[in-house]
Amino acid sequence: MRTRQLFTSSVGTKLLIALTGLALSGFLVFHLAGNLLLFFGPEQYNEHAHSLISNPLVVPAELGLIAIFLLHVFKAISNYLGNRKARPVGYEAKAWAKGPSRKSWASTTMIVSGLITLAFVPLHLLTFKYGPHYASPEAGVRDLYRLLIEVFQRPGYVVFYVFAMTVTAMHLRHGVSSSLQSLGLIPARWIRAFLAAGLLLALAVGTGFVLIPVYIYLFVTPGGPRLP
Repeated sequence: MRTRQLFTSSVGTKLLIALTGLALSGFLVFHLAGNLLLFFGPEQYNEHAHSLISNPLVVPAELGLIAIFLLHVFKAISNYLGNRKARPVGYEAKAWAKGPSRKSWASTTMIVSGLITLAFVPLHLLTFKYGPHYASPEAGVRDLYRLLIEVFQRPGYVVFYVFAMTVTAMHLRHGVSSSLQSLGLIPARWIRAFLAAGLLLALAVGTGFVLIPVYIYLFVTPGGPRLP
């Protein structure tokens, strides 16, 4: 009965959104750390990617991540529609009424930024995970570095990727602090500090992801010098 309430009640829905959101935020940070290895050269980047791909736990980890992502999307949309039906004006205007306001463009467009991210994920997977398979000089290792360089030589994809990562960072800005608040992990006296930390995290993640395609497009030419 309690498990059913967790999935159906408004409180349970917010808790699931918070927990899955924080899990996805952690994955984003981990994914960014791996992507930034491209600045250390193709060997380090491909070695890291290969260690993940060849790990026997990668399939259950990916399935778990997909389940978390879909649950987050489903509960977020359900929560949004439920709030719209119950209070057409929206609940954001009254959120944290006794503390500093969290109302911002990021908070009021969470459903829009979430849907854009939802559309971006499968396209991103098709481009990289299921994209062309190049063999690296090391036997049995896929040259994902080469694929990354080729993809980000296309100005259209660079613009699309930068836009998507900016939207994701905007979603993350409000999402992290909102999740912690839903879980009751933010003491009243630390609200401003957590809001600032959420903003800094979003800026760091967004800047990190945006830096990669912009740097490759501006400074790496096809068939020309590679990153160090």
